[in-house]
Amino acid sequence: MMIASAPSSRPRLKVAVTRRLPEAVETRMKELFDVSLRPDDSRMSRDELVAAMRDSDVLVPTITDRIDANMLAQGGERLKLIANYGAGVDHIDVASARQRGVLVSNTPGVVTEDTADMTMALILAVTRRIPEGLAEMQAGRWKGWSPVSHLGGRVGGRRLGILGMGRIGQAVARRANAFGMQVHYHNRKRLRSETEAELQATYWESLDQMLARMDIISINAPHTPSTFHLLNARRLKLLKPSAVIVNTSRGEVIDENALTRMLRAGEIAGAGLDVFEHGHEINPRLRELPNVVLLPHMGSATVEGRAEMGEKVIINIKTFADGHRPPDLVVPGMM
Repeated sequence: MMIASAPSSRPRLKVAVTRRLPEAVETRMKELFDVSLRPDDSRMSRDELVAAMRDSDVLVPTITDRIDANMLAQGGERLKLIANYGAGVDHIDVASARQRGVLVSNTPGVVTEDTADMTMALILAVTRRIPEGLAEMQAGRWKGWSPVSHLGGRVGGRRLGILGMGRIGQAVARRANAFGMQVHYHNRKRLRSETEAELQATYWESLDQMLARMDIISINAPHTPSTFHLLNARRLKLLKPSAVIVNTSRGEVIDENALTRMLRAGEIAGAGLDVFEHGHEINPRLRELPNVVLLPHMGSATVEGRAEMGEKVIINIKTFADGHRPPDLVVPGMM
């Protein structure tokens, strides 16, 4: 449920929202704040973002809004909180914001299960060749069942290597266990032994060694300076030719050009991608490949998840308006 408002003598905060949000979220924001909403779902330009920061106490951006130090400097002194609609904040210069006295909050944990579901959907789609079968049916080309047609691979018994074992990575591991997969992982920090036992997960200190031995790789790591092109050409070449790679986290973690070259050369068996290195500007050569499943960043796209994200944004703003620390405050260096 949305939080209830309390009587207050303080003036209502001026809140600028950069994209259209679910109707229930926008309605509740209008009840609680002096809110400026987008008339359509178009992205704000750089100048529009700066103008919104100058004229608002709180900015509610999304992943499509890149907010850098220069924009924050131009944004004036009024802005005090950036309440991001989403968990990832790599599009915001959090350190520069804090230096200017601007707090940043996000919406962690909301899309964990939804994104893990999409990861498993992509694993199944690629290994079982679902898009190829769908395209054949939609085009009316199917001539009937054959014992040697549409042969994919069984996921049970395969080794799944999870890169990034946070909330989403662990949710993927639980699903993979239910499918009878062998779960392995590489993470910045090793999980506690009891968590490993619960997830039936094997830790690999060496990412290179894990990559060389897995059948499927699931990327569930955030985009940071240390994870940019973490899967570069050298590491991608460690994968077995029969391996499949799935990414539902951040496109920048993979060198997309190197991945495309290897997929086209048959050096990697397939890929399922929900995110891309350059946003919606996808390498056109990826679209031509029958062994690649491409989705338009749908990992968190559920009605329930998007509503819960909005609730978290509202709670962060309302808590800040009441003079307290937002519960989902992002601390530089702790991301």
